[in-house]
Amino acid sequence: MADEGMRPIIVKRIKKAAHGHHGGAWKIAYADFVTAMMAFFLLMWLLGSTTKGDLNGISEYFKTPLKVAMQGGSGSGDSSSVILGGGKDLTRKEGQVKMADDPATKKSFNLTAAKAEMERQETLRLEQLKEKIEEKIVSNALLRKYKDQLLLDFTSEGLRIQIVDEQNRPMFALASSSLQPYTKEILYEIGVVLNDVPNRIGLSGHTDSTPYFTDAGYSNWELSADRANASRRALIAGGMQENKIMRVVGLGSAVHLDRQDPFSPINRRISIIVMNKKTEEGLLKEGSQKMEVGAATEATRAAAEAGAAAPRK
Repeated sequence: MADEGMRPIIVKRIKKAAHGHHGGAWKIAYADFVTAMMAFFLLMWLLGSTTKGDLNGISEYFKTPLKVAMQGGSGSGDSSSVILGGGKDLTRKEGQVKMADDPATKKSFNLTAAKAEMERQETLRLEQLKEKIEEKIVSNALLRKYKDQLLLDFTSEGLRIQIVDEQNRPMFALASSSLQPYTKEILYEIGVVLNDVPNRIGLSGHTDSTPYFTDAGYSNWELSADRANASRRALIAGGMQENKIMRVVGLGSAVHLDRQDPFSPINRRISIIVMNKKTEEGLLKEGSQKMEVGAATEATRAAAEAGAAAPRK
């Protein structure tokens, strides 16, 4: 009877559902919402920055896309459609023109005309120099006495100033490169005037055809070259800039001024050439070509020497 009165004790445990954590699904929903809002604002911005004609074109396209495609991108005949030719620049507004839309402005230069103008300016400058020297000869008492021995003319190389001998008034001592005192004075005066132009200077010495030869081999060639160098020194001593000199040569009796009489004293002279640009460029080009030829010759010689020195097998 006692066992029947004792009943088993049953414990019932109830699990309570957790309310503090809902997982990460809300993050995905929030991201979709932000993306949608960004797309919405982007659409609103595009619509606000698009012209009325472009909006009409877009509207026509979405109404009848097949018709628009068949007509080459023109919906209702509005030429402002953005569909035409791949579409216009959406950032462009009415009244605005992008720099890239304008064809590049091309500038052309007439090189022939520019060169002709430079030559004209140079010729004018040399003519003014010639007039200035002639005025100096007339106004200077010393130069005026020797005006018949100062010859000025134009050649293909530029302005030529020649100081020639007279029968009883030579520019140099006999068979010598020593300048007479009055010749130095003439060159001093000319040297100062030559600084007024940027042109370079060339000097050449000349003799007549009277045979001249010493036991040491000194001839008219050496004499004419020495006289040209003596004149160069006098010009510089008179105040001419030394870097203006570009050429000093002795031509002996090869180029006569009086071809009818090769023994005439007028053939004994000094020629000062105020070079034009063409002559100056020709000399510079000739010098560079000689340097290139010399370098090539030296390289060939070195290669030949190296080949000769190499041991033969």
